[in-house]
Amino acid sequence: MDRKLVDFFHTLDRSVFIDNENKALAQLDAPLSIGFGQTISQPSLVVRMTDWLNLESQSRVLEIGTGSGYQTAFLAEFSSQVYTIERIPELAATAQSRLENLGYTNIHYKIGDGSVGWVEEAPFDRIIVTAAPQRMPDDVVSQLAPGGVMVLPVGPSGWQQLLRITRDTQGQLHTQTLADVAFVAMIGKYC
Repeated sequence: MDRKLVDFFHTLDRSVFIDNENKALAQLDAPLSIGFGQTISQPSLVVRMTDWLNLESQSRVLEIGTGSGYQTAFLAEFSSQVYTIERIPELAATAQSRLENLGYTNIHYKIGDGSVGWVEEAPFDRIIVTAAPQRMPDDVVSQLAPGGVMVLPVGPSGWQQLLRITRDTQGQLHTQTLADVAFVAMIGKYC
């Protein structure tokens, strides 16, 4: 695992991203409720998903599901530009405020249906999805640039497979199964 990523993980205070009674549990390696039926992912999974993206300093990243902004901070720290979509306005506003207070200026925010991606800004070098569609979200996959990497959970409510999709320079897609996971369901076209 990338040493800079691990070091950043140890310096980022997860409690900053939690505003409810779960703030006291921020040090646990477990998903926690952030309200609105959403969760902040367990820290070890956030680090692994970020590592699997293989971020580069010039990467343009699409994040589907801003949530608390915790994963977004990792993306912003290790890439050039982050385009993040959240469907719940209250979560989006709180996350944006947190991330701006932390000094991030390379994040672009959108409130809307992340299941269709962000067509106006595509293609993206990296894509991460933090809610699980029941089937492959083709609209989002189509926004992955040649040489790009995408990490996402896919499957029914309960347990899903975490996949890593790469698009080679000829445009062909390659899929690798990384782990069994449990994410909140994606709401939108692919639910």
